[in-house]
Amino acid sequence: MEIVLGALSFIGGLAMFLYGMKIMGSGLEKLSGGKLENILERLTNNKVKGVLLGLIVTAVLQCSSATTVMAVGFVNSGIMQLTQATGVIMGANIGTTVTAWILSLTGIGDANGFIQLLNPEAFSPILALIAVIIINFGKKGRRQDIASILIGFALLMLSMSTMKNAIAPLADDPEFSQVLTMFSNPVLGVVCGALITAVMQSSSASVGILQALSTTGSLTFGSAIPIIMGQNIGACATALISSAGTSKNAKRTAFIHLYFNVIGTVLFLSLYYILDAIFDFAFTSLPITSVWIAIIHTLFNTATCIILLPVSSVLEKLAKLTIRDGKTNNEDYAVLDERFLSSPSFAIDQCRNLSVKMAALTQSTLSDAIKMLSEYNEQEGEEIILNENRVDEFEDKIGSYLIKLNSADITDKESKEISLLLHCIGDIERISDHAVNTLEAAQEINKKSLVFSDKAKEELRIYISAITEIVDLAFSAFETGDMDKAKTVEPLEEVIDNLRNELKKHHIKRLRKGKCSAETGFVLQDLLTNFERIADHCSNIAVCIIQINEDGLEAHEYINELKKTEDTFFLENFSMFTQKYALPKKVKE
Repeated sequence: MEIVLGALSFIGGLAMFLYGMKIMGSGLEKLSGGKLENILERLTNNKVKGVLLGLIVTAVLQCSSATTVMAVGFVNSGIMQLTQATGVIMGANIGTTVTAWILSLTGIGDANGFIQLLNPEAFSPILALIAVIIINFGKKGRRQDIASILIGFALLMLSMSTMKNAIAPLADDPEFSQVLTMFSNPVLGVVCGALITAVMQSSSASVGILQALSTTGSLTFGSAIPIIMGQNIGACATALISSAGTSKNAKRTAFIHLYFNVIGTVLFLSLYYILDAIFDFAFTSLPITSVWIAIIHTLFNTATCIILLPVSSVLEKLAKLTIRDGKTNNEDYAVLDERFLSSPSFAIDQCRNLSVKMAALTQSTLSDAIKMLSEYNEQEGEEIILNENRVDEFEDKIGSYLIKLNSADITDKESKEISLLLHCIGDIERISDHAVNTLEAAQEINKKSLVFSDKAKEELRIYISAITEIVDLAFSAFETGDMDKAKTVEPLEEVIDNLRNELKKHHIKRLRKGKCSAETGFVLQDLLTNFERIADHCSNIAVCIIQINEDGLEAHEYINELKKTEDTFFLENFSMFTQKYALPKKVKE
């Protein structure tokens, strides 16, 4: 019965350990706000720098699997090259050893005074209390993320204590000692360590279990070393699983991780057993401590990195031999990799970057469609249709990804950013639809050989100039988050509304005087309607940007207040745009 209770207690401690790792890593990720992922993306232009960055990011996130899976995602989306990912993976292997060093602090003995206070078990309850106070009484945001880190750390320490206490009665059990001695067989030890880590999907957790077992005094150096090597191999399982369904290079990234650890294990164990045969190491049969497990874990990964980094191209060649060349997915939306959903801030950045590309394509498509009004070209017309279809696909891919992202564990700020992007990509896509409508008007003008009067041409030119500027202002504000540009859109939109009304009146006058045909009038009316709706969508984008930056702002109330009140900024810009786009009083009809 005692063994059963001990096993249940150990399982409970393991569950706490895994949960503690999860919420501490999640807190660290949110606190970083996606900065770590952005650093990985931008600063891996050489392998040494990649190693350092992989080490730092993994040490902070407390999870090498997160870093390697991220690297697979980067390579799959084309953000990172295979060569860059190699250094990051090597650094991640070193960075993951930090957890083992933290857990080894629980092995500080019963010394008196200050030294005993260094044992995390002594101060982790205080950290847990602080975390609970912040969670219950603190404001949401960074403080809550700090609380998650503190309570996650406290759970790690408590779980280690629980696991150690659960297996403590086994310290004097000869059968238990005999089982552990079996793992001194290198093959069995490596396989065992790899399987446990692969099943748990966490090398930190499996190393933590090994450190807990070491407290019994029954685990020797000879038994622990092969298991530690196997744990590093087992850590590759997450990246290998994650690479399923990805590009060729993404799969190669996962295999580089595997080959790094397999080759390192073969070299390390070969050297260890050869030297042991020559010098007959006395420590092999001695009990290993949690600190020595951390040392060996760090020594293995650091030494393997030093040996293999100069010849990392060999790892890449092995990966390429394993995964042969074939067609790769080079679509822009490959950056919307589902691996990034676990890093919401970074995933939102990718959505924003892709949305900016979508906006640029839409703006270019609209510009080409407007050009077709005076210089029709059938081949360019087909290109406009293709580009509009691409914009539709962008909206579909980005929108679907954002909806998935909205279901993740995100902050209020991230939720607002997702809302902004969802609203804006819808308006951007509508603008591309109006670009196609403009193309259809150009096709009708060309097919029927319609000709506008000189006055109509000049007025339309001025109106199109205003439309071009409002699109440029709205899209620029969307890309940069510039509030001044966003607030400048509404005054121009008001001027465009007035221009449309004037153009309609002038057209009716020309129609009555017989200076304009009915067919030309219908085309002009369609163009004015489409351009005015483009301005409306630009207004929606700008107001949405302002809403996100000014909490509690309602779109309709904001627009109504601008027009009712004496808003200096609005009035000054309205006056400026009115003068800039004033219709000429005398133009030959």
